[in-house]
Amino acid sequence: MKIALLGYGRMGKTIERIAVKRGHDIVLKIDNNHAMFDICQAEIAIDFSDPSAAYHNLKNCIENDIPVVCGTTGWLTKYDEIVDFCNRKQGAFIYASNFSVGVNLFFNLNAYLAKMMKNLKDYDVTMEEIHHIHKLDAPSGTAITLAEQVLENSSKKQWKIDNAAADDLHIHVKREDEVPGTHSIQYKSEVDAIEIKHTAFNREGFALGAVIAAEWLVNKKGVFGMNDVLNIH
Repeated sequence: MKIALLGYGRMGKTIERIAVKRGHDIVLKIDNNHAMFDICQAEIAIDFSDPSAAYHNLKNCIENDIPVVCGTTGWLTKYDEIVDFCNRKQGAFIYASNFSVGVNLFFNLNAYLAKMMKNLKDYDVTMEEIHHIHKLDAPSGTAITLAEQVLENSSKKQWKIDNAAADDLHIHVKREDEVPGTHSIQYKSEVDAIEIKHTAFNREGFALGAVIAAEWLVNKKGVFGMNDVLNIH
């Protein structure tokens, strides 16, 4: 594949290395959010830019019939608009808050556990996410996905990172050194606690998942997620 990398930070560089190793060509590398570029050089795009650029990058790709994989978080207030635009243009689009195969298995485990705990009122649920000090958004997109799964199956009203009330899902956010990403969910009662946790050791899993998603998206039309890519139902 001829791949455009929209966003060429640490994740973009890791994706480049993995994509080249898997036999793909990187034909476009965009590190400047305001740069002018011809997306039609590419056969597919992978966007790990930032929230201010992602929406316009996605519209540009879909408008030009370039399938696009997006892992940028922080722009999701416009997600439904992009989905509608993609469907109207008969484009191809995958968004995931996290492309790691392990994390996507963890998402499904989290949703299943939340359903099991739904009626067990003696347990209170909290979350924690830890990332490196360079991460711009808080909580992470991965943490928000996990929180939304919990909220669907609990009496908690909303998630909050500060000043959480008893009926809020408290997400403890930490920024430490070069931590790639750690997410945990704990259900605690007066007698015991149940905890599930995913720990990333490096960025390789995130980047590999994004390349796998791009390979899967070729010659498809529609809006998809990682459950489609991994055939998890």
